[in-house]
Amino acid sequence: MAKQTPEVLFGNELKQARERLGISQEELGFRADVHRTYVSQLERGLKSPSLGVLLRMADALQVKAASLVAAVENKQT
Repeated sequence: MAKQTPEVLFGNELKQARERLGISQEELGFRADVHRTYVSQLERGLKSPSLGVLLRMADALQVKAASLVAAVENKQT
């Protein structure tokens, strides 16, 4: 199996956190002040968030940004 990119790993973490909270991409976008299509692009690993977006997403998901990043780091090794 090919190694997944950090963007794909982050997208998976983002989607899992969103689903745990039971909210839609649209709701996450609203809470984080980004468009729903951008949330979709992040979840599919097509885009990387800026630091500001990462912090807003984490806040909207009620998790620490560091925990999202750490999960990606742990899956890369």
